[in-house]
Amino acid sequence: MIHIKSPQEIEKMRIGGKILGEVLSEVVKAVKPGVTELELDQLAEKLIREKGGEPGFMKVPGYKHTICACTNDVVVHGIPRDYALQSGDVICIDCGVFYEGFHTDMAETVIVDPESVDDSVRQFVEVGKLALNEAIKQAVVGNRVGHISEVIHRIVEKEHGYGVLRTLIGHGVGRQLHEEPEVPGVLTGKMEKTPLLKEGMTIAIEVIYNMGSPDAAYKGTDDWTIVSADGSLSSVFERSVLITSGGPEVLTI
Repeated sequence: MIHIKSPQEIEKMRIGGKILGEVLSEVVKAVKPGVTELELDQLAEKLIREKGGEPGFMKVPGYKHTICACTNDVVVHGIPRDYALQSGDVICIDCGVFYEGFHTDMAETVIVDPESVDDSVRQFVEVGKLALNEAIKQAVVGNRVGHISEVIHRIVEKEHGYGVLRTLIGHGVGRQLHEEPEVPGVLTGKMEKTPLLKEGMTIAIEVIYNMGSPDAAYKGTDDWTIVSADGSLSSVFERSVLITSGGPEVLTI
């Protein structure tokens, strides 16, 4: 069931989203050679709590961290380690905030020391930003989830040749970190069969893609870390978005 949020619930999500946006901005600024994934995780937790929120991912049974740190071929759910980032690494920092009963969710991918990589890597990351921005524009009353999916697929895969993950997708967000509707990165069926976007819906739009094939696999035995099946670079961009009569409102800015 898709939960239409009340004005009071939306206001709580706005506050939580603002906390998350500010925190992730600070964490991204801390990304540099020599910084460890665990240090970024600790910084995120400290900032969230200082601002009056709670780490949303710690609400997930069995997960003990504030962020998912997904470096290079790690697609999603990377557990922060004591790995020290190196020039040329590509890291996605995925983070969630829980505020007064409601979740917001956000992810950003950055290159460690961008001048150390060639244009192909910079373009790979920029395409995800572009796809996210264009997908958000589709999040309007009267459109369908499929309009979001179609744009992500077109820009990332059809126009630039990267692989959009089929098994990992965006989602509704609110009282639960993951709610209905599902928001895939690829439109696989008929547009009219995908959920209609209505005022008051809150969704996490995610662009999840690999430089190579769209396939992914679990790594190791932690039951969390998912990597690109071919070892290629991976990237995720995500924002929590409110559907309004005046157009999409990005809650995590």
